[in-house]
Amino acid sequence: MCGIVGYIGARRRTDAREVLVDGLKRLEYRGYDSAGVSCVVPQGKKARVRTVKAVGKVAALEDKLARTTMNASLGIAHTRWATHGKPSVRNAHPHTAGAVTLVHNGIIENYQELKAQLQKQGRTLKSETDSEVVAHLIDAALADGADFAAAVRTAVAQLRGAYALAIICADAPDTLIAVKNSSPLVVGVAPDALIVASDAAAIVAHTSQVLYPADGEMLVARQTDDGVDYRITSLGGALRRHTPTQLEWDAQQAQKDGYAHFMLKEIFEQPHAVEDALRGRIVRAEGVARLGGLASVERQLRAVRRIIIVSCGTSYHAGLVGEYMLEEYAGIPTEVEYASEFRYRKPLLDTHTAVIAISQSGETADTLAAIAEAKRKGALTLGIVNAVGSTIARETDAGVYNHAGPEIGVASTKAFTSQLTILVLLTVLLGRQRAMSLTMGKRILTELTKIPRHIETICADSDAFLALAQKYARYDNFLYIARTYNFPIALEGALKIKEIAYVHAEGYASGEMKHGPIALIDKNFPTVAIVPRDSVYEKDLAGIEEIKARGGRVLAITTADAAAVAQHVDDVITIPKTLELLTPLLAVVPLQFLAYGVGVARGLDVDKPRNLAKSVTVE
Repeated sequence: MCGIVGYIGARRRTDAREVLVDGLKRLEYRGYDSAGVSCVVPQGKKARVRTVKAVGKVAALEDKLARTTMNASLGIAHTRWATHGKPSVRNAHPHTAGAVTLVHNGIIENYQELKAQLQKQGRTLKSETDSEVVAHLIDAALADGADFAAAVRTAVAQLRGAYALAIICADAPDTLIAVKNSSPLVVGVAPDALIVASDAAAIVAHTSQVLYPADGEMLVARQTDDGVDYRITSLGGALRRHTPTQLEWDAQQAQKDGYAHFMLKEIFEQPHAVEDALRGRIVRAEGVARLGGLASVERQLRAVRRIIIVSCGTSYHAGLVGEYMLEEYAGIPTEVEYASEFRYRKPLLDTHTAVIAISQSGETADTLAAIAEAKRKGALTLGIVNAVGSTIARETDAGVYNHAGPEIGVASTKAFTSQLTILVLLTVLLGRQRAMSLTMGKRILTELTKIPRHIETICADSDAFLALAQKYARYDNFLYIARTYNFPIALEGALKIKEIAYVHAEGYASGEMKHGPIALIDKNFPTVAIVPRDSVYEKDLAGIEEIKARGGRVLAITTADAAAVAQHVDDVITIPKTLELLTPLLAVVPLQFLAYGVGVARGLDVDKPRNLAKSVTVE
């Protein structure tokens, strides 16, 4: 949600605007409705902050900027996803109060109270946002005699909520300040410049060296003639030491490489994503998985008697598949909960419970809150995340990285299959600690290593899938059904077509169809059924017959050894045969193509679906 970029270069540089706009373009996938740029522009012996804002895409902002001169070495920029106040120029960031201009990600929970106080002091706020309040608080502290850094500390001490702030000041024209609390912030360190952003995507074209400030830390960066001096402190002023780390991906990975959309590219990248998730983690001869990120908690893992998986959206569906795996093969009672609900009840946790947080971005606000609750109650906390150095990766006791590379499309594809891959490895690790035999461990891992080639086989049929999508694009309602391991994939397939094609879709366990959804079935309400030849194959066929008897159209996803399914349905897609617990890794791929194809057929922007954000960093 929202994107922030801040840039400070050596005084001799004049490329701030270009770097900021490039950063905003690289953050477009996060979802937004307006954008803006502010730069500190020299004006005689003084300086002024020049701001340009626009509603809509970054291209609209560029059109306005083309009519404005901004030769600057310091500035901030923002893409806004509306929370307080509708999309408009006055609600767009950056926001200015007096000498202070800032951009903000997050939500200030006590902004109404602070706004009332500011209005009593005679201040006039121009927007409907919570963010403008922060600018006024800083400016008020400046008016009371504080210097820039002290004014920021005074202001943030009054805030409740989540925030990442990048701030400039006309009275301190050589300084950029950034501060964070429960909202993502990464700092890119280049030889003669510094870039702060909500996402490494805005940084990677300029440097691969990054810092990750912790909650309650503040960056103060000042220009010199040849570069930038900076320090990171606590809000109390104590110096904090950070060593830059190397980003795992580069700018080329964030390009389309000839594909029509990032989503299509990322579907095709899934064989590599699975391979990267497996690399160095399998000891096939011993039938064991080695997850280095969990080595420090191996003793606690052996004592775990219960697992709770917390996640949201697509990651929640990965967790549901993991529940089946962990209970059947590791023998550990497992529950999966929406992170957004977990924090608001009183979960029963103890030292023998492991809480596993799954998040592609590693910054999901609800999931972070669930981790905090689990830690308060003494549970072991583990993370499965794709973003190295993200907040979830830092806050959990231990964890595993997906290594899937950047995922630019808002709707998750390769991050999901890499999450499933990690969950299989975790199942083998925990299972071999318990009752799983050497033979079973070897069998699962052997079949798992075949999954990348199986996905390549599926992707080779992409033209056929996209042709089917054209055929089904006229329908406005879908039912997705499956059983056991593939029931969560039915949920995921329904979510994908909702996200990408704005089509109403319901995901259901096949056995629940007769308990309500079958009332919806007619010739204009097609069903997508996942029916591999597995332990519930015959029951799945019986359910399909019930749909056909009521005039419903059925598109089936089945395994290559179940060709007879074609006799019972209108259209069929086959996937390679594998172990039942691994089938979700294959069944989901045609559903991703289907959602993508329907969205494209309907003329939609499948990379940036309306109202959605890639990283949900506020409640």
